[in-house]
Amino acid sequence: MARIHLFEWEDQLWFPSFLRNYMTDFLEFVSHASKLHRGVPSKLAEVMKSSNKNHILDLGSGGGGPWRQVLPVLTDANPKSKVTLSDFYPNIRAFEKLESQFPNSVDFIAESVDARQVKTHENAIRTQFLSLHHFKPADATAILKNAVEANTPIVIVEGQSRNVPSMIGMLFSPITTLLVTPFIKPFKLSRLLFTYLIPILPLLIMWDGIVSVLRTYSKPELEGLSEAADPEGKFNWEYVKSEKSPATMFVGMPISNQTED
Repeated sequence: MARIHLFEWEDQLWFPSFLRNYMTDFLEFVSHASKLHRGVPSKLAEVMKSSNKNHILDLGSGGGGPWRQVLPVLTDANPKSKVTLSDFYPNIRAFEKLESQFPNSVDFIAESVDARQVKTHENAIRTQFLSLHHFKPADATAILKNAVEANTPIVIVEGQSRNVPSMIGMLFSPITTLLVTPFIKPFKLSRLLFTYLIPILPLLIMWDGIVSVLRTYSKPELEGLSEAADPEGKFNWEYVKSEKSPATMFVGMPISNQTED
């Protein structure tokens, strides 16, 4: 498939925040239940050890990202691990929930954070889960370039690829939405209302899922973005396909030695 950058509802400035939060809650629930990111902790631990950094700034954290699944494994490997959540549209309720579950390892930034121009925690390792596809090539390049300029590692994770199996999965997502919604916490009557009585959430999730597949960058495209972001070759760039899940990782590591954050 050719990459097509259609619109996603979640990206629209006017889109109701409560619907956006319900959609990111769904993604967080499904990724946790499916253990989508089970291959990620070992790679993150490797990046932390190589860079001598314990702090991660998570960009585009949505409904809390993968950290319920990833953090317990990561802290077993590195007890000093700390994650700061952030997003252009911060889901404060979800961030507070995750912080309460991991008070010694998680905090968050309540203000909007633009992944293209990070102005806080510049020395932390940067992660992005299921979000790079939201950005057009120029903006995706800016995200990578910003990490290169800060001379700090960046780990990009996607849960789908631009292929037929991923597309089929998204086409069936309304059924998944109907099945799992009663189990998503916190319990919200309005979540049930817009899932079953006025079933717009299953349709919104399916549309954004299909578009996410069409937007997802392939390995050659990611390599092209990194070449544009790092023309002087200051970083090593690696594309990693998880053997334990559909997730893929694109990792940028500074060639120069890192200092403790």
